[in-house]
Amino acid sequence: MPHRSMTFAKFIIEDQRRRGGPDAELTALLNDVQTACKLIGVTVSRGPLHRHRTAPGTAPGINVHDEEQKPLDVTANEIMLDTCSWGGKVCGMASEEMAEFYAVPPPHRKGRHLLVFDPLDGSSNIDVNVTVGTIFSILRAPPGDADPTEADFLRPGTEQVAAGFALYGPTTMIVVTLGAGVHGFTLDREVGNFNLTHPDMRVPEETGEFAVNMSNERYWEPPVRRYVEECVQGKAGPRGKDFNMRWIASLVAEVYRILIRGGLFMYPWDTRDAARPGRLRLLYEANPMAMILEQAGGAASTGRERILDMVPTALHQRVPLILGSKAEVERIVRYHEAHDRGEDRVFDSPLFNTRSLFRLPAGAAGGT
Repeated sequence: MPHRSMTFAKFIIEDQRRRGGPDAELTALLNDVQTACKLIGVTVSRGPLHRHRTAPGTAPGINVHDEEQKPLDVTANEIMLDTCSWGGKVCGMASEEMAEFYAVPPPHRKGRHLLVFDPLDGSSNIDVNVTVGTIFSILRAPPGDADPTEADFLRPGTEQVAAGFALYGPTTMIVVTLGAGVHGFTLDREVGNFNLTHPDMRVPEETGEFAVNMSNERYWEPPVRRYVEECVQGKAGPRGKDFNMRWIASLVAEVYRILIRGGLFMYPWDTRDAARPGRLRLLYEANPMAMILEQAGGAASTGRERILDMVPTALHQRVPLILGSKAEVERIVRYHEAHDRGEDRVFDSPLFNTRSLFRLPAGAAGGT
């Protein structure tokens, strides 16, 4: 098939030509990102064989989110910073692993773009050898030669120039959108090229899968409990079909599965910490994944607001995230709307509300 010989670099150039002219700086930045992903992928593949060398002051510990940093988190962050700084294509970067944004220092030339990224998504799975990845988003920098400010990064997802993620699993892949479809590239390890293997990816409309961390169900809002219960009821419930539940706890792996097989992923708002607006970060997790899902025919929402319409208020702002097959996302959005109007107050959940699966009715005998 012709697309088998289409490399990532060639595809970016062809895409720019189709848009009416090359954007050499964006092309070069995307090539820097793919180089960084190759290096991170090699490091991840070595696992405990890799000796982590980190710069002074960047040793693993607790990051800005009060989460444990793995040595590979720090290494992956340094790889992305080093690889994308020297080419003169960005003027600033922001990462999950840094409390503040990074302004590209002299003598590097300042470019016309901003790069935000999660250097190693799903790193809590490293020790159990589960697929992890890198998520990235590219924005235009403001005009002029001034150093970037935090406000320059706080732009809605609709202003993303490109977004993508890398997968480090049985194969190493990059999935990317430049605003006109979603395309997947697989690393040919013998040659060293990412080759186009999944052109024009589309989220299947029909689905029988959903992904959510069921251990948190006692904290969910009624709309989320309603959706999950209907799926769990299967053919006997209002959906009239059986569903399978998945949970990998690696956003890159969850989204890739949805691109291939359809489905729904949820990390909704819950009441564990009512003051915290969500779990996942808007700029470098929710926004790039929302752009990819929408470009592939899916949808992404907080349950009450389209992810890409949100205007960030901080670099590390958290949001609820519900994404996947469009009809499933729209269904749970309707449930949130009904709940907010007070129309689901009579909703009685035998699984999650008035009684549990294993509690005996009043007056029933116990024991075996």
